[in-house]
Amino acid sequence: MKNIGKGTQCVQGGYTPENGQPRQIPIIQSTTFKYATSEDMGKLFDLEASGYFYSRLQNPTCDTVAAKICELEGGTAAMLTSSGQAASFYAVFNIASCGDHVVSSSTIYGGTYNLFAVTMKRMGIDFTFVDPDCTEEELNAAFRPNTKAVFGETIANPALTVIDIEKFANAAHSHGVPLIIDNTFATPVNCRPFEHGADIITHSTTKYMDGHGAAVGGCIVDSGKFDWTKYPEKFSGLCTPDDSYHGVTYTERFGLEGAFITKATAQLMRDFGSVQSPQSAFMLNLGLESLHVRMKRHCENGLAVAKALEADDRIAWVNYPSLPSNKYYSLAQKYMPNGTCGVVSFGVKGGRRAAEAFMKGLKIAAIETHVADARTCCLHPASATHRQMNDEELAAAGVSPDLVRFSCGLEDAEDLIADIKQALDNI
Repeated sequence: MKNIGKGTQCVQGGYTPENGQPRQIPIIQSTTFKYATSEDMGKLFDLEASGYFYSRLQNPTCDTVAAKICELEGGTAAMLTSSGQAASFYAVFNIASCGDHVVSSSTIYGGTYNLFAVTMKRMGIDFTFVDPDCTEEELNAAFRPNTKAVFGETIANPALTVIDIEKFANAAHSHGVPLIIDNTFATPVNCRPFEHGADIITHSTTKYMDGHGAAVGGCIVDSGKFDWTKYPEKFSGLCTPDDSYHGVTYTERFGLEGAFITKATAQLMRDFGSVQSPQSAFMLNLGLESLHVRMKRHCENGLAVAKALEADDRIAWVNYPSLPSNKYYSLAQKYMPNGTCGVVSFGVKGGRRAAEAFMKGLKIAAIETHVADARTCCLHPASATHRQMNDEELAAAGVSPDLVRFSCGLEDAEDLIADIKQALDNI
């Protein structure tokens, strides 16, 4: 069948058992795979045949789940990684190296910001961070001759800014580079960035895709649409022979549809080994099977909580993209008309101390580093995920000292609102 719905893809995508095969995807808990001859295995090492020889590179269970996410996003190839951080790193490092430059939205997740601004800078890759609300002129001014990619988040964590995907895609393509979008908060249920011009998508599957706080993981999906061969000198790693892998030229051997993911697997996963375990992939798939149902409830709860907060005069401000009063409402309706996410950011009157006191008083919502879970949780980013930033960097990232990130789970919205009110009463 063609053009099946997202719900059907969530439940059955990526795996079609044949007669007598298991209905649930098998967990292939093996590091190695047996072959009859050295010649057979040699073909795998030369990338001349498909198959498995060592789970640090690929594993059947992981590939099955990656295929489901690829189908959900409308891509041509995908791979799982050990975490969302690994996915962000691989997606950029696959095409950028020492001496190169990347343009990134400034309001990205704090851990990703640190990865780019500190760790990858030590590797010789320079990043320019731009306000996601910048004009086209300001965005174009950030590019350099050595720019290799543009990076942004569909919905920023925790600033909840909504990126104008088409604006950033047009700028990236006019400068001959791909747009990489982290689609973690929206998920492909609510937004498919490839349909708006994005070229590569990353996910922290730890969040809504898993949805139960059970397994850390990440994913990279390639649209197969960016033509690396138009810029062979800029993307030489994809367009010229890889001496570390038997001289294969990825774009020639695997085409535009498979070159990016094959290189990331054969080269980066081989050398860095940030592989997702088969057990984690199996648990991720269980989460994916209900993703379309859960996201609807997360969004319903998020909007109900945001409206209740907006009506409470003890709250200084509320940020939720699906609120009609929100500055990103129009963009959210354009890219995510069926809902955004279940995360609400807000400030309690009284600043940082009031925010911390409020969080201590919560009974249902738990203080956790986690987000986007079946259970409601909250966090004070300025003292947790973003604590490595100074005040100037916090402001650029859209994180004020009083910001509370409230991740609405699947509980009854009335109970979440009552919990918030009693916590405010006890400040």
